[in-house]
Amino acid sequence: MTTLLLDTHVLVWLLGANERLAITAREEIEAAAAQSWVWVSAITPWEIGMLAASGRLFLSRDPLQWVEDALALPGIKLAPLTPEIAVASARLPRPSLPDPADRIIVSTARHLGARLVTADRRLLRYARAGHLAALRAT
Repeated sequence: MTTLLLDTHVLVWLLGANERLAITAREEIEAAAAQSWVWVSAITPWEIGMLAASGRLFLSRDPLQWVEDALALPGIKLAPLTPEIAVASARLPRPSLPDPADRIIVSTARHLGARLVTADRRLLRYARAGHLAALRAT
């Protein structure tokens, strides 16, 4: 069993019972959560707030309440944005990731020694290049 870090869209899919989240990924997340080995990056609440504010994400309740409810679920923890993670996000191996939020998420996963659960093609390519451990979410 390994520690997992959920990409923002994976957290949304997980809580929304979205069928895009593969059964195998869902099972791995549930098994890791049973051991309290599932993390969410500190940048994820910001991303959720931004997506909701821009109309790209529709939630059943206020984004802050949604995030608080998600983080109250058993086995899911918020990884802090430490100075080490922030600085490391600016020093990631090339090829560079253009999205600052993705850089924070990748840096957090690397810091935790976690596999990133994502469907983001750019992040999956970055993992295939050997810069990150990842689990395909779809």
